[in-house]
Amino acid sequence: MTPLEEQVTFAMIRAMKAHFRRTAPRLAELGLQLGQDMLLRLLWEKDGLSQSELIARLGVEPPTVTKAIGRLEKEGLVTRRRDPDDARVSRVHLTPRAKRLRDPVMQVWADMEARALAGLSEEERHTLRALSLRVRANLEAPDE
Repeated sequence: MTPLEEQVTFAMIRAMKAHFRRTAPRLAELGLQLGQDMLLRLLWEKDGLSQSELIARLGVEPPTVTKAIGRLEKEGLVTRRRDPDDARVSRVHLTPRAKRLRDPVMQVWADMEARALAGLSEEERHTLRALSLRVRANLEAPDE
């Protein structure tokens, strides 16, 4: 059996935990928790996404998104409104306060990306992204 420290998946988990440890305090300075930044990023790309669309794009469980939206709503960063064409659908909209957070949050992401990929060539960065996407696809594939 391969020792834990030599397993690729263990290295990936440790890298993500290190990323979280560095990112969380920076986001906290902006009044955000980990994960809320990703939800906001999706809304900055397209305001008014439905909760179902956010769940699908984030790849998380519905209660996770519902809880995050509730917290963001409580903080005055988003509002939920019924879709005018389908009352069963709830759409999430950014408030002006959330729109002002865009640049600071994007700077946190840029800083973390630069730190995480420091010393890697463009080719290595491309390869790392492609391999990460393949690993994710493998893990998300249905069991046979």
